[in-house]
Amino acid sequence: MGVAVFFAEDLSGDEVTLDGPEGRHAAVVRRIGPGERIRLTDGRGAYADGAVTAASKAGVTVAVDNRGTVPASSPRLVVVQALPKGERAELAVEMLTEVGADVIVPWNAERSQFRSNPERSAKTLAKWQAWAFEASKQSRRSWFAEVAPIATTAEVARLVADAALPVVLHEEAKAPLAGLDLPEAGDIVMVIGPEGGISPAELEAFDVEPVRLGETVLRTSTAGVAAASALLARSRWS
Repeated sequence: MGVAVFFAEDLSGDEVTLDGPEGRHAAVVRRIGPGERIRLTDGRGAYADGAVTAASKAGVTVAVDNRGTVPASSPRLVVVQALPKGERAELAVEMLTEVGADVIVPWNAERSQFRSNPERSAKTLAKWQAWAFEASKQSRRSWFAEVAPIATTAEVARLVADAALPVVLHEEAKAPLAGLDLPEAGDIVMVIGPEGGISPAELEAFDVEPVRLGETVLRTSTAGVAAASALLARSRWS
């Protein structure tokens, strides 16, 4: 079993004290004590490994004996995820983070049934960011998944237009996802529609030929991770 990963903004020094919510989680919830090894990361590629030398309810102290950096992924995978309802939102964010999405963009699609107002949007974004943060640690990532602010269709259209490879999934598409030529760098921007599907007006706004994932129709919360896995298996995982 691999070492547990915790977030720390400052990794400098031979000893690093992990306090605050992360430190209390390590010491109290995970019950990590002296002698156990953990990894600290700033979530932007840098990490520091070491054994815990002291633990209290306030946190843990780590004697760093190994440190390094992980390069950013290329091509970068940006997943535009239409806002699902209820627990399916958490499921989508967790799985996209675990599989390796670099950026997750919540999308208020025409058929998302999300009534946008400043307070609700802020709460939703905070939840998505918290889910991605925890899933990044759970999957032992050195680069944590980023969750962007909730996007409109016009904003998604700009992301699609600027992508090295735009991928819009649609159940009625003729072209297969597996037939796409993948770039070596830049952004792969993959758009996952809501349960009701991407509307004709949204397809027109994106102005790219949509693709289908396979013969079956997946829920919005699982389509993204399936499509991401298919693409990553042919690029960063190969």
